[in-house]
Amino acid sequence: MVVRELTGGIYFGKPRGFGTNEKGEDIGFNTEVYSTHEIDRIARVAFEIARKRRGQLCSVDKANVLEASMLWRKRVMAIASEYPDVELSHMYVDNAAMQLVRYPKQFDTIVTNNIFGDILSDEASMITGSIGMLPSASLGESGPGLFEPIHGSAPDIAGQNVKCVSSDRQDKANPLATILSAAMLLKYGLGEANAANRIENAVLDTLNRGFRTGDIYSTGNKLVGCKEMGEEVLKSVDSPVPTAI
Repeated sequence: MVVRELTGGIYFGKPRGFGTNEKGEDIGFNTEVYSTHEIDRIARVAFEIARKRRGQLCSVDKANVLEASMLWRKRVMAIASEYPDVELSHMYVDNAAMQLVRYPKQFDTIVTNNIFGDILSDEASMITGSIGMLPSASLGESGPGLFEPIHGSAPDIAGQNVKCVSSDRQDKANPLATILSAAMLLKYGLGEANAANRIENAVLDTLNRGFRTGDIYSTGNKLVGCKEMGEEVLKSVDSPVPTAI
């Protein structure tokens, strides 16, 4: 689980813009800035999520060179005192990117800033084989969250029940991220863990039975389109708890 701060950091920091340096060259500049309350807010969200999982939280930063990351680490460590049941660790972002590829199972919950989370969450999605496999949520301090596939909407392939294996976008008609977004809503938005588990188990069972859309297909599996994959998940809703593969 990657918990990404979504409204601060270098994407929104000021000053930003274009200018000219002392040599008369054009320059572009942005500012990575975080305040205490922004860091504390996302840290508490991450600790609460970690509590619902395996109780392990890794904070990813670049505190060896960036002042904004130095403050980030300081505040995450301070908030950790409120969650003695959660094991906190720290990792520099370059190492985290490498470790996600080398041994992803070492991670349970990751919390990080906006730009690092933007990159690491996409990297993590491909560990599963496709960006069409993972759910996401955008959460505010109050009110409903927005639960959707990590890739967002895909209006250019809407209504295409394709099942081809190719290099174009048509092989990406995978409904599993959307289905798992409903499970995430149930678990983290509504506190309905049992209902969420039924959906997650159904997806696992469908994959265990060998059904694949084009983006995750390999020889020996059963190639299906978006609609067929959804129908197979429905058949698996009340299946026994499967073994993940």
